[in-house]
Amino acid sequence: MSFALASYEPRFHVVLYQPEIPYNTGSVGRTCVAVGAKLWLVRPLGFRVDDYYLRRAGLDYWQHLAWQVVDDWTELAAALAGHRYWFFSKKAKQDYLSATFHPGDVLVFGSESSGLPEALLTDHVESLLRIPTRSEVRSLNLSNAVAVASYEALRQWNQTRP
Repeated sequence: MSFALASYEPRFHVVLYQPEIPYNTGSVGRTCVAVGAKLWLVRPLGFRVDDYYLRRAGLDYWQHLAWQVVDDWTELAAALAGHRYWFFSKKAKQDYLSATFHPGDVLVFGSESSGLPEALLTDHVESLLRIPTRSEVRSLNLSNAVAVASYEALRQWNQTRP
């Protein structure tokens, strides 16, 4: 299911692996419009893509979003073959500020309750990134993590003004 309604060539790709909360996904979609990224959703989803709450969180920006839903990781990997992936996880050792992002990169984030599956983490050890937080916080909210990583990529390209 593809919804490339936006008229821009994406600067990079944001992947939400099995997202559960429509508000978070809507907020991520809004961020993707702001930075010029394409949003990919990997099933199963914790909501319907026509969900009122999904669209409400994205407000009136959803019409400007390039997005696509895929059935599984294999379909996503085929669609984005040849791109470089970065996987965000609280289990990662490498700080996201130590990564060098390039246009076309794929930023992958796990579900709100369980993060990315262990198999993906094991298969991509060299591409795992962590957004550090104080010990009092388990992790950032999904939409906040996407915003932090996305704007760091733009900062590195000196393109903070999309």
